[in-house]
Amino acid sequence: MMNSIWCFMILFGLIVGSFNGKIAVLSDTILSSSKEAVELCILMFGIVGLWSGLMNIALSLGITTKLQQMLSPFLSFLFPNLKNKKAKEYISTNIIANMLGLGWAATPSGLKAMEELQKNNPHKDTATNEMCSFLILNISSLQLIPINIIAYRSQYGSVNPTKVLIPGLIATFASTIMAVIYIKWKDRKR
Repeated sequence: MMNSIWCFMILFGLIVGSFNGKIAVLSDTILSSSKEAVELCILMFGIVGLWSGLMNIALSLGITTKLQQMLSPFLSFLFPNLKNKKAKEYISTNIIANMLGLGWAATPSGLKAMEELQKNNPHKDTATNEMCSFLILNISSLQLIPINIIAYRSQYGSVNPTKVLIPGLIATFASTIMAVIYIKWKDRKR
């Protein structure tokens, strides 16, 4: 479906550009946008590589284990029926990566957490309460350091790329609080 929409938009843009005599402007825009996209991908690849390396170092030093232990009461509160230790590890790793603003680095642990949660699912075609709760918590994404946004702002010439720290913290803290409230409210209704 999305492929069809994108294909239609591109073809429509080419046709309108041709009829308006702006095909040269259109081709220049396509080329400059492509160059900009590649530069941004290289920048983000470096940032993800750096933070993934730091996460591996933290893992080998036992820092993530300590952080997971600190998150354990919170996870027990949110997931009272979760007995799968592997799923708890993946969930806490996902939360830690999200808190550091590494949404891309959080994705693999989030997928692994869902796989582990699916193993204990008696109805394979329906999501469990734990799966829904984890998804809601993951979407709320509390970020202490929004690395990706800072990198984007820096790439596009922001005078003060870190100016988003406090507003980002407030917004993601509020969304996470609302997510926790919603999860607990839905758990009580069940």
